[in-house]
Amino acid sequence: MLPAKNTEELLFSITNENLYVHLIEQLNKDFQLANVTESFNVTTLPIQLKKQLFAVLLNLITKQYDDYLNLLYRIDVPESELAKLINDNLTTSIEDITYLVLKREYQKVWFKQNFDKI
Repeated sequence: MLPAKNTEELLFSITNENLYVHLIEQLNKDFQLANVTESFNVTTLPIQLKKQLFAVLLNLITKQYDDYLNLLYRIDVPESELAKLINDNLTTSIEDITYLVLKREYQKVWFKQNFDKI
């Protein structure tokens, strides 16, 4: 598990490690558990996933803030990471949050893939 500096690098790492389908499955699972109706198709290209997740988070933040908070709690995005995202630009903030969500989901599937066999 290599640290990625941005969403594109992260999605590239996930794809190279053959964890992309697992990542989408984990995203769908956490969205369902958080009672957020959106879901992602496993055939979606990584760049499209980024755009779709961005759009979902933007909608949740602007129209369903409680659901947004519930989703972040369910995914277990670290509050310390969110606190570092002080930005006046909503678009930039959501891009950063998209990265944090994907990063946390990647951590989950990576650990599951590497340690469930023990």
